[in-house]
Amino acid sequence: MRFLFRAALLLLPLSACNADQVDHLSNTKELAIEAENWQVKRIMPKDLLRATRWAGDSLTRTAERELRQVLAARLQDGGVAAALPYCRPSALPATDSLARVLQASLTWVSARPRNPANRAALSAPDLDPADTARQVARPGTEEFTYQRPVVLSDALCLRCHGTVGQDITAADYALLRKQYPPQDQATGYRLGQSMGVWRASLKRPGVAEFYTMKTRKVMKKRKPLF
Repeated sequence: MRFLFRAALLLLPLSACNADQVDHLSNTKELAIEAENWQVKRIMPKDLLRATRWAGDSLTRTAERELRQVLAARLQDGGVAAALPYCRPSALPATDSLARVLQASLTWVSARPRNPANRAALSAPDLDPADTARQVARPGTEEFTYQRPVVLSDALCLRCHGTVGQDITAADYALLRKQYPPQDQATGYRLGQSMGVWRASLKRPGVAEFYTMKTRKVMKKRKPLF
């Protein structure tokens, strides 16, 4: 009897491990990806330069998108007079918020600026409107720079930067001359023409964090079975 009792005890774990009774993890792939994402990875210098381009593109595109939205609303509400105070992309909320995340500062300079403080000598390659025209550099251990052309791609901008008498009304031009006396050179532009360049200065921690986020694996949503 004692032998039979011991045999029964030995068989209990085996019966408990019946394949039909084992609870398998259904999210092993998600767990593996999450574990990989949290591993400490070495970011090489070339990776940081690539991330600088990504970050600069994200920041300047955010600035352009937000500026178009704000100016369109202001021009509709009150014309050029209402829009002028908002033509400062770096101060707009979404752009400023992203700049803080990236530890970046953003400026817009031109050889023909509206504000003399934004004047800069620019070469033909600087102003090349090609989509691939990007300049990234690392002038210091903790600092990265980014530059790309500012292309006049929205007809709304012609109301302040187009041809006087054609795109810019006499009344609006008088307003511009009053706010930016003779230093204003930011007129006479056409659609598709480069008006200047975006310049961003970014700190290494912000660039490194952006690289980590961009290269982190994300699980695709599974399609429902039914």
